[in-house]
Amino acid sequence: MRSAPAPRAVPDASPEEGWVDAVRALHRVLETQFGREPDAAPLEDPRDRRGPFRPRRLTPVRSRLELRHVTHTFRWIDATAIVVATLTAAHFLAEGGLLQATVGQALPLALGAGLLLWGLRAMDTHGFALNENLSRHFVRVCAAFSLAGLPLIALDLVGPRLSPVVPAWFAVSLMAVLALHGLWWLIVAGWRRDGKLTPNIVIVGATPAARKLIETALATREVAVLGVFDDRLDRVPRELAGVPVLGNTTDLLTHKIMPYVDRIVIAVNPSAQPRIRELIDRLRVLPNDVSLVLDAGGEDGRHRALSRIADAQLAQVSGEPADIRRAGVKRAQDLVVGALALLLGWPLMIAVAVAIKLDSPGPVFFRQRRHGFNNEEILVWKFRSMRAEAADFAAVQQVRAGDDRVTRVGRFIRKTSLDELPQLFNVMTGEMSLVGPRPHAVGMKTGQTESARLVAEYAHRHRMKPGMTGWAAINGSRGPVDTPELVRRRVALDIEYIERQNFWFDLYIMAMTIPCLLGDRDTVR
Repeated sequence: MRSAPAPRAVPDASPEEGWVDAVRALHRVLETQFGREPDAAPLEDPRDRRGPFRPRRLTPVRSRLELRHVTHTFRWIDATAIVVATLTAAHFLAEGGLLQATVGQALPLALGAGLLLWGLRAMDTHGFALNENLSRHFVRVCAAFSLAGLPLIALDLVGPRLSPVVPAWFAVSLMAVLALHGLWWLIVAGWRRDGKLTPNIVIVGATPAARKLIETALATREVAVLGVFDDRLDRVPRELAGVPVLGNTTDLLTHKIMPYVDRIVIAVNPSAQPRIRELIDRLRVLPNDVSLVLDAGGEDGRHRALSRIADAQLAQVSGEPADIRRAGVKRAQDLVVGALALLLGWPLMIAVAVAIKLDSPGPVFFRQRRHGFNNEEILVWKFRSMRAEAADFAAVQQVRAGDDRVTRVGRFIRKTSLDELPQLFNVMTGEMSLVGPRPHAVGMKTGQTESARLVAEYAHRHRMKPGMTGWAAINGSRGPVDTPELVRRRVALDIEYIERQNFWFDLYIMAMTIPCLLGDRDTVR
């Protein structure tokens, strides 16, 4: 990264600049009061090469959505709206209300509702194609209603005349579904602009296959190629089809763009088997999914390869296959239980905050930059348990027995883990989960060595959101990990949890957390 230019002298500040300075000063005061350390450097200098795919703001992988699951939700909402409209029409159709409707009265409505649902699916109205405008989408919705309306018209012509309620129901349903699909289209378009529906990839290997893949991606916009990495920097161009070459594979392992990358794609000559094996071995330490794509030969083949990358269906080289349904259940569990915990625990949190303020000068909260899902750096909230002037934002020195940096109240809230309660806010915002590997501070050291360097699989614990409690915590791996053996045991337990995670396992860990805390008198906290 290039260094910033020296500041220029400005003779007189304008009123607007004065306001800017005032806002910045207020921001610094607020940051100080909340105990936040200075922000880390941005991903890249704004003047650096960004490439044709880079949006203004990158979306972390944890916030990425899959269109097929989003549209599945839209389909259920559409079905619910049609069913509600059908039941309402049946209520007005029968003299005694819905429960008094006869089979003859209800049958046309039930048939029409079934045909509407079939027509919406047959016309793929929940496809939301990338280049489809709103007018064309509305045409497909109207075509779906036309498919459903023709049998009703035929029924009216050959059988007894339908009640006027039926065409009124049909028109209301059409207006409701058009309104919903206008909303769905706007939501999908907004998510696409924000990058939430477009997988981000980086390519390893500045090869002809990589160039062709990038050119196809530019034409379809199914995936965003954020950068290229290649170990032969002296022999490859500065950019490939407009996408910047960001460094070699060593740079890739620590690059700040990686928390925003869904998948690493190795695109090398298939005959270079030793090189492929070496790359796979080097990249296994990352939490990102790693896939191998070969030159598919021809435009159609490249389109198919790109679609498989976008749908995450390539054969996995590294990483666990994503289970979206399980992740959705886990997120729902976090929101429900987390909201309940906040509702019940706010008096205790206020009491802890008052005790901290009375015990020692300084802010109530302490925020530390820690590793989240996919190595994303997040700010984790805690109640301050150390003297304000001894705050260790970089976790250079882990807490030891009798640590004089810890306050009187701090010793109690650390022993009972009450200092972790503010992390419920991290859970509600989606940065953390109730159950998962505990988040470690960025650059945390074990002795004089960075903890992440002690275990080759260390980053694998970042393949799931960090948790307030976890399998390691209830199995005695709490507190500092100040020896290599403790680091290895923590990582092994975290990986075991990731492999076993499910709804009931999480409930078991939550239920066991408090008994484990109460019975743990030896762990240094």
